[in-house]
Amino acid sequence: MQLNVKAFALTFGLVWGIGLFLLTWWIIFFDGATGEPTLIGQVYRGYTISPLGSVIGLIWALVDGLIFGALFAWLYNTLNQKL
Repeated sequence: MQLNVKAFALTFGLVWGIGLFLLTWWIIFFDGATGEPTLIGQVYRGYTISPLGSVIGLIWALVDGLIFGALFAWLYNTLNQKL
């Protein structure tokens, strides 16, 4: 069975991006917006626990997820052909 690389990459990017966005708003809801740098903010420049930071994180995570999802699906298809 082969994975559709474009579909898998898009799905993974959306799940990763929306997941980070919702997690940020979950933290804002319970603890408030801090604007302090986080561990994820060291990787995703501009990301903070704030409304603007959640959008920045969404964009970064979407791009990151697209790249990782495409690489994963391509590697899966390549290894699946050789077995």
